[in-house]
Amino acid sequence: MPGAERTDLDVKKTILLVEDSKVQKRAIEKILLKAGYLVLLACDGEEALRLAGESVPDMILLDLLLPGIGGEEVLYKLKRDPHTAQIPVIVVSYLPLAHSAQMKAAGAADYFEKSKFLEDVEGEAAILNMIDRVFRDSEPRTETKKQISMGAGRQ
Repeated sequence: MPGAERTDLDVKKTILLVEDSKVQKRAIEKILLKAGYLVLLACDGEEALRLAGESVPDMILLDLLLPGIGGEEVLYKLKRDPHTAQIPVIVVSYLPLAHSAQMKAAGAADYFEKSKFLEDVEGEAAILNMIDRVFRDSEPRTETKKQISMGAGRQ
């Protein structure tokens, strides 16, 4: 429509889900699709790095225990590549919460224990709340950069 303004509601955010378990992948994908996200799927670290570089998703949900290149190495590579470094990554793993600090130090935005999915609706709400919070926390930096670049051109 001419003159119609585009809003954030018009553009769905894309999440790359990196998970090797078919059951877990299907369950998490269902939650994300129901919440309105576009979902890309990768079943191993190599595919995750390729898809992240090609499509530059808005967020990555990353399992740690993957065949081939493990999740920890994937996170390391993502955060060292200027093309993917700004993509927020939530680590989603059965490994205990004790790994959370290590993953956050490596660049993860947050850490979600898969065992919470066993809590049915509460687990779904918890991961969606975490995703929303990480998106909110990462957006101001982008807007600030836009405001700075727009302001610089007016002087």
